[in-house]
Amino acid sequence: MKTRTATQLVPHTIDGKTRLVPVEVDAPAPPRDWDHLILTGVTGIAALVLTASVVWSTASIGDLLARAVIEPAAYGAAIVFDLAWIACMAVEWLARYDDDRAALPRRAGHVMLLLAMLAVGAHGKVAGYWEIGLIGAAVSALAKGLWTVVLRHQTPPLDARTRAWIQGELADAGASLALIPVRRQLQRAEAQVAAERAAIAGPDSDPDPSGQPTDDPDADPDAAPAGPMTIKDAVRTALDSGIREPDRVLKYVHKVADANAKQATVERYIRLAG
Repeated sequence: MKTRTATQLVPHTIDGKTRLVPVEVDAPAPPRDWDHLILTGVTGIAALVLTASVVWSTASIGDLLARAVIEPAAYGAAIVFDLAWIACMAVEWLARYDDDRAALPRRAGHVMLLLAMLAVGAHGKVAGYWEIGLIGAAVSALAKGLWTVVLRHQTPPLDARTRAWIQGELADAGASLALIPVRRQLQRAEAQVAAERAAIAGPDSDPDPSGQPTDDPDADPDAAPAGPMTIKDAVRTALDSGIREPDRVLKYVHKVADANAKQATVERYIRLAG
């Protein structure tokens, strides 16, 4: 049986105190994973074929376009043909757990591959060697076909219920992400409205339209006042009582003044009071 050197933590005691110390020991070596080695080799072959396809297509299409434009522009445009269907294939791989999302990049990749093959075939015809054009176009088809086989092999099969469950999880995550810019937009809109009102009212105006006086600063912030309390009064009472955190101030305002008070409104009163 083959062995390999491994590091193992073992207890070691000196003067009654035990510590775990590393010790090198001989451990059984795991068997060679031939499946993984073969898959790695096939992936390397697919990468080599893809590279050859990109080089051939770029050279053929670039030479075709160079008949009408300068060579740097011609070859820069030529490489787009292969990069387009390669990018679609990568997006299809990212959406491998969702057939609905993977369908669009799959179809787009086939269309872009066909365009690249037609361009390579057209170069062969223009150059007077249509056979070479057909063979060169087949190189791109072989490269995409090989990568399709490799990626499909590495995609785990999922039943319909599992796919539906994954789609639900992705939908929940997408909804959470979508709320982030929406909240930012709402905050910007509220800030613009507050700034517009402050600019119209003037710097010395009271943002509280009620105009009611504040309560005694020594009042207990945990006890609701005898009469109705405005948001401004509640904020000032909380600040005078030593409550400085905006979240705690908002909680106190909800308790004694207005249960629907906004965080932005409370923070504005805190700034004015400061």
